Amino acid sequence: MYFLVVALYGYWVYARRKKQAGGDTRDFFLAQGSLTWWAIGASLIASNISAEQFIGASGQGFSAGLAVAAYEWIAAIALIIVAVWFIPVYLKNRIFTMPQFLEQRYSPAVSLIMAIFWLFLYVLVNLTSILYLGAMAINSMAGGDHFHMIIISLALFALLITLGGMKVIGFTDVIQVTVLVLGGLGTTYIALTLVARQFGQPDIWGGFSAMLKDSPEHFKMMLPKPGPKSSQTDINNYLNLPGIAMYLAGQWIVNLNYWGCNQYITQRALGADLKTARSGILFAGLLKLAMPVIVILPGICAFVLYKHGGLHRQMNTGGHFSADNAYSAILSFLPQGLRGLSLAALTAAIVASLAGKANSISTIFTLDIYHKYIRREAHEKTMVITGRIVIVAAIVVSAVPAASLISRNIPVSSARAYSRFFCSACSGNGPPGQMPLPV
Repeated sequence: MYFLVVALYGYWVYARRKKQAGGDTRDFFLAQGSLTWWAIGASLIASNISAEQFIGASGQGFSAGLAVAAYEWIAAIALIIVAVWFIPVYLKNRIFTMPQFLEQRYSPAVSLIMAIFWLFLYVLVNLTSILYLGAMAINSMAGGDHFHMIIISLALFALLITLGGMKVIGFTDVIQVTVLVLGGLGTTYIALTLVARQFGQPDIWGGFSAMLKDSPEHFKMMLPKPGPKSSQTDINNYLNLPGIAMYLAGQWIVNLNYWGCNQYITQRALGADLKTARSGILFAGLLKLAMPVIVILPGICAFVLYKHGGLHRQMNTGGHFSADNAYSAILSFLPQGLRGLSLAALTAAIVASLAGKANSISTIFTLDIYHKYIRREAHEKTMVITGRIVIVAAIVVSAVPAASLISRNIPVSSARAYSRFFCSACSGNGPPGQMPLPV
């Protein structure tokens, strides 16, 4: 049902767009004047939430607790700042890509260097890690050993959506977010039900209250500084979430960079008028406030259950314990129908991120490299065709190292560390699983 609805709706949006706009580049890359505020907001969240969010945020929730939600809640404040101060500057100066902004602000040389850098980053780090972690997560739910088939399927489905242009991505993301939220809330409900059963409570509210009393340290928004007798886990958690310094310094650099200066994110709003763009970004901020319930709370529930002797088999895969297994451990208790909905939610998050990233890659290459340095007189139709070719090439190129990681049995934690270093240091993507590292 999920695949069918998204595919048919996407084709319907594409057919309408083709009749109205033809082969205009601004329409294909930016959906100029086409996206509504709720489509922009939903698309921002759909593109932001992916497999590393479900795996990483739940794993960090298992290890550190609710303090990880600072990434989500500060992001909501950052989105307000972007809506009020960043977007008016971009729209006033008719900015369509971040390299274009760098050219106006600094020089063509800086613009070209960053365009090439972002292309390598998006293709070889972002797309690769999304495909790899997505295949790992889906395979753990479906069972068996179908990693390569899952990678191919995710790539093809994302390709189907991306080739239709930004308008198709934006409006199909509304469905993706709906499925993501419903499936995520279903998983959270099951997690709280398991906790309620553990403490003999009648409902999820009783289970949540019991969890607050049982593990209050997992509901602190600021972690205490480790002492001489602190465990290595406490030290690691504090290094990732260093008390008040996290709220006053690093979090703002990460979030404002990611939400305000990242082509992958800003592209959704660059084709709209100021009122629509602002409303969409603020709507995304509102949705962001609810994300910890979907991606972090199940990890905290898994910690409480594990603490009381449950989930030991689910948390240890291949003889190795990993907090990254927290979300899949909860998913193993879902009934078949709800497990299917959660699988659709996870797929929606992965596909939406892949589609948004591939479109950004295509936009940067076509507008900032191909049109400026290779073929200045290129026709609109030629540029759209070039954009589609780049989309196919980017997804194919990123699928190869993703499949290679799986063939070499690289652990999820190592792949996340690889993704985390580049994504946080370079693109400013701040969700858990992509923590900023010291320079």
